[in-house]
Amino acid sequence: MGALPTARRALIVAPHPDDEAIAACGLISSLLRQGTTVEVLVVSDGGASHPGSRRWPRLRLVAERRRETLRAMRGLGLTPHAVTFLGLPDGSLASAPKLLERRLVRALRPRGAPDLIVGPETTDDHADHRAVACALASIRRQGERRLGYHVWPVNAARGARPYRVVLKAAALAIKRRIVRSYRTQAGAIMDSPTGFRMTHRHVKAFAAPIEQFAVIL
Repeated sequence: MGALPTARRALIVAPHPDDEAIAACGLISSLLRQGTTVEVLVVSDGGASHPGSRRWPRLRLVAERRRETLRAMRGLGLTPHAVTFLGLPDGSLASAPKLLERRLVRALRPRGAPDLIVGPETTDDHADHRAVACALASIRRQGERRLGYHVWPVNAARGARPYRVVLKAAALAIKRRIVRSYRTQAGAIMDSPTGFRMTHRHVKAFAAPIEQFAVIL
């Protein structure tokens, strides 16, 4: 396994509010320790995770998922100004690929040309993740490195990636706490029978001691 590439500015692209922590909590901390400027771009609004909830209608859920992300990233050392939310419809990113690409291009334009972009892989089982990965692949800018991460399905045997971050005990405990801090995904919403809820298996997989990344570009 190679050492992570050095970067002046890094952008972590998350299809949903929480993917930034699941995929790259350790990476963000490692980059910050190297002196890298790190920013996070959350693509979807996260509003589809608990359909039919009366206590958590979509607008309330979207607002809380943003707050969860800001709190989690603040715990890693990122200010709110380092996190951008595109607010595209959760669960529907694949239905409008050109719009998704335009919004990503517009979001990338003012960011001081990050020389490292980390986003989902096209092999991920979640349609939103694949849509973001394909949109990023269509955007080419000089002088960038691209790394990819895989989230779904959990515990999938995808083989070793060329780059990885190994989380020691203290860092692993921090990541587990941060992953669980996304309360809307960790069981706080009880009135949506078909809504997503992190199980112990999810938390164990999402906060594994190794984060792995593929070379995309």
